[in-house]
Amino acid sequence: MWGLIATWRMSKDGVEKGIETLKRNGSAGEAIEIAIQEVENYPLFKSVGFGGLPNEEMEVELDAAYMDGDTLDVGSIMAIKDFANPISIAKKLSKEKVNCVLVSSGAEKYAQKAGFERKNMLTNRAQAFYNEKKHLIDRNDLKAYDGHDTVGMVCLDNDNKIVSATSTSGLFMKKKGRVGDSPLIGSGFYADSQIGGATATGLGEDLMKGCISYEIVRLMKDGYSPQEACEKAVLDLDYELRTRRKEAGDLSVVAMNCNGEWGAATNISEFSCVVQTEKENLEVYVIKNNNGIIEKIVADEAWTEEYMKNEIGYVDEEKWGK
Repeated sequence: MWGLIATWRMSKDGVEKGIETLKRNGSAGEAIEIAIQEVENYPLFKSVGFGGLPNEEMEVELDAAYMDGDTLDVGSIMAIKDFANPISIAKKLSKEKVNCVLVSSGAEKYAQKAGFERKNMLTNRAQAFYNEKKHLIDRNDLKAYDGHDTVGMVCLDNDNKIVSATSTSGLFMKKKGRVGDSPLIGSGFYADSQIGGATATGLGEDLMKGCISYEIVRLMKDGYSPQEACEKAVLDLDYELRTRRKEAGDLSVVAMNCNGEWGAATNISEFSCVVQTEKENLEVYVIKNNNGIIEKIVADEAWTEEYMKNEIGYVDEEKWGK
């Protein structure tokens, strides 16, 4: 039994490539790396990899993580600059017994020594988005933060191995050095091949307050289905945050268990995910929260067109790219 689930519609092409690997009896680790690389390399997606939106100093700082559900090995990098495919760096780090979580200049030094490709990850288009937004903020005192759509995936292969991984450029115009949930074990991702895996996307500062990915796997261990576990983890954390702090940021999750069953949930009006298993064809699902009731709807062409328009967006590079 094999399967792959990922956050957001932007993951579709990557999931397709990952599935090709699984069908050839490739490993979950190989499939998930290929799938996430596809998202990282696409310059028009604004929240991951090349073309990801920069921090407040107009630097693209990237986070990524990888977890092997057989061994529980983890690799994580945070606030790394000028290296392509951070997921591959995180995966290699997972082989290290110690020093498997590296940040900023330390992560960059490791990547350079290991021979990973150096690359300026700030595109002209991302720079134009920054300049346009900065102009609006200066003029209208608008909120800077916008866009935090982490790509997170959970993969199951024919050897019953589960892997979970993430990659993101984090909050647009974040403070230099800011790290959200994505590269933090148990918050942005978790995997245990005996149970299942989970990953999260949304406002990292709130997702990490519930160690939400670990909580989903723990719930699955206690007998909850992936869907039940996702819903309970999201709705419980949303309730706690609203009760204690009067507000909750975006919380969205996906999960898959060791039987290839999957789940997804959100506390916002709409979230999307992509999934394919040996028993189910590739589909994009729109996950809706209607007053605490989670609905999963197959995305149609009209929804997809609107999503891609909003995700890719438009910016006048000639005007703002300087």
